[in-house]
Amino acid sequence: MHRTSSVLLSLIGAILVAAPAFAQTRTVAPDRLPGYWNMTKSQVDGQIPNVGRKLDQPGCASVSYLIGSDGVPRDVKARKVVPADSDFGAIAVSLVRNFRYAASSDNTADVPVSTYYIVRFNMPRDAAAREALLARCKLPGYDNG
Repeated sequence: MHRTSSVLLSLIGAILVAAPAFAQTRTVAPDRLPGYWNMTKSQVDGQIPNVGRKLDQPGCASVSYLIGSDGVPRDVKARKVVPADSDFGAIAVSLVRNFRYAASSDNTADVPVSTYYIVRFNMPRDAAAREALLARCKLPGYDNG
């Protein structure tokens, strides 16, 4: 009985310690990200295969991630890939993992944020076709922040 109580108290303590970190993470739309974090690299490298599925077609990949208090992306995941059976997701993840950020002047506490980035591939020249394609990669739930 005593061991169960100790484990339970330890678990409650761990939850209480972790709760402030979870509470501080905000979900931020990509267009509002500069209010929290600014990208420090003007170019990033990624792993792009010489041969892959549908790499010659127009497409996009939405990659969600958490910017930690050190400005490094974490929990990087491809969430939407168009076309779905292309290799764009893996390429996009490799690019986003190399992003680096510095806190904006409004984010003096280096508050971590959850956001996403749409990586574009072979975009159509026509503006309406381009916007329609990008709309398919937009992720819901990132409109506040």
